[in-house]
Amino acid sequence: MARIMVVDDAAFLRAMLKDILIKGGHEVVTEAVNGQDAVDKYKAMRPDLVTMDITMPIMEGVEAVKEIRKLDPNANIVMCSAIGQRNLIIEAIQSGAKDFIIKPFQTNRVLEAIEKAIGL
Repeated sequence: MARIMVVDDAAFLRAMLKDILIKGGHEVVTEAVNGQDAVDKYKAMRPDLVTMDITMPIMEGVEAVKEIRKLDPNANIVMCSAIGQRNLIIEAIQSGAKDFIIKPFQTNRVLEAIEKAIGL
């Protein structure tokens, strides 16, 4: 079981992802609505893994990945993106994200990415 922070500016997508993660046996310890919120909550909560949306207000997901990796070079981050964000996914992986999942979320793929990222 992993302690996970879900980051997405869309409440319904956070709820959907949270549901998949909880049913998969993980604990969602906090949620964030943008990249800056994610960085602040990462400092406070130190979750085992972060699911990070790419496109958000205030601070984009790729920027948040870079900031979190400065705080914790071993941070486990899985990007969440819409189809068509290939360049941003590549930048996120180069910035330290471990994997990515595409919206709309498929339960098996989400859980596979989480388990791969944290080494289960």
